[in-house]
Amino acid sequence: MTDETSSAKTNAAVTLDRRALLRGAAGAAASFAAIRAAFPAGAFAQGAGPETTKAILGYIALVDAAPLIIAKEKGLFAKHGMPDVEVVKQASWGATRDNLVLGGAANGIDGAHILTPMPYLITTGKVTQNNTPTPMYIVARLNLDAQGISVANEYKDLKITTNASALRDAFAKKKAEGKEVKVAMTFPGGTHDLWLRYWLAAAGIDPDKDVSTIVVPPPQMVANMKVGNMDAFCVGEPWNEQLANQNIGYTACATGEIWSKHPEKALGLRADWVDKNPRAARALTAAVLEAQQWCDKMENKAELAEIVGKRQWFNVPVADIVGRLKGDLNYGNGRIEKGTKQFMKFWRDAASYPFKSHDAWFVTEDIRWGKLEPTTNIKALVDKVNREDIWREAAKSINVPAKEIPTSTSRGKETFFDGKVFDPENPQAYLKSLSIKRAQV
Repeated sequence: MTDETSSAKTNAAVTLDRRALLRGAAGAAASFAAIRAAFPAGAFAQGAGPETTKAILGYIALVDAAPLIIAKEKGLFAKHGMPDVEVVKQASWGATRDNLVLGGAANGIDGAHILTPMPYLITTGKVTQNNTPTPMYIVARLNLDAQGISVANEYKDLKITTNASALRDAFAKKKAEGKEVKVAMTFPGGTHDLWLRYWLAAAGIDPDKDVSTIVVPPPQMVANMKVGNMDAFCVGEPWNEQLANQNIGYTACATGEIWSKHPEKALGLRADWVDKNPRAARALTAAVLEAQQWCDKMENKAELAEIVGKRQWFNVPVADIVGRLKGDLNYGNGRIEKGTKQFMKFWRDAASYPFKSHDAWFVTEDIRWGKLEPTTNIKALVDKVNREDIWREAAKSINVPAKEIPTSTSRGKETFFDGKVFDPENPQAYLKSLSIKRAQV
């Protein structure tokens, strides 16, 4: 072999090696770009993606669970590096609590679509076995408004609205006849319990003395009223709408008529899971925030109703879901209102951000009704459970515009339908203004 031939072969090999190297570099860059696209912006700035690809999240068959369902159905958990997230149906809020106490590592769950007060009641051990605390965090609010208070057809002629005063005499008459008056909610100290109690107390009806307050899981509300087991109930959708559609009872009011743009469900996670997996918690939250943005668009409401109505999620007809998603309310007593403001807000009006001032109201109301001690340090407890900082990190990672990120952890004073005002800076003044309560203030 001549030197010239050897040199030519060497040069050709070098050229081929360079081409292979360039192809490899291009492939690596493409792969890196694909991986980076799958993670929240900022995850790589932190130097790593989620610590785990898995979390087990519980949900109840209520429309405000939609962000978790959509995040799963639309691949948003996978997009943020967590393809193995499971969204698992729970039979009741009591079952949700028990599975949260167990935790995902012990065949329970790591987090859940949950009534906003529950992480506080679980963290303090007020509703757990042997009163053992299980610390939890709230990392996002899932929605505002769109729950309902419904009454049996027995009271159809009274045409009850936010003003329930006509029920005071009707309930007293029924009790005088030796019959029990039963009103149902979904979990003691939970949101539905508090809306129902507020509504009754505003009408001069003591929810602990004038009626029997019972616990019924949301999917069982309609069936129980159908057989005459209750006089009124408070629950989320689609159960009020289904009740009206079946002509079993009627909606007295949407909860947004009691407190406009009120907070409702939350994304709650076990504190130990978050502490162990902080990047995964941020990624999980980011996926849910993106799902909330999708759920909030009016053009997506029909598809949303179709998805959550499926057998594997709610197993409920779309006709029982879609109306109130859009703000079209058939109250069930001949009152039909189209295009109202009483639709579920998933993103607009800062629906997703967990204001600490809102959590302070829930804690204060649970003090009002004896679920928490009057000596509870409200601010300290809220600061312990509310992790709005994780929400902010997640929002920035998906490039939420600065104008959509609240600048304060307080939404300020809140006014209710009966004129009562809650100032988060002075919860005691609010408690003192209430005539019916258990707390001695």
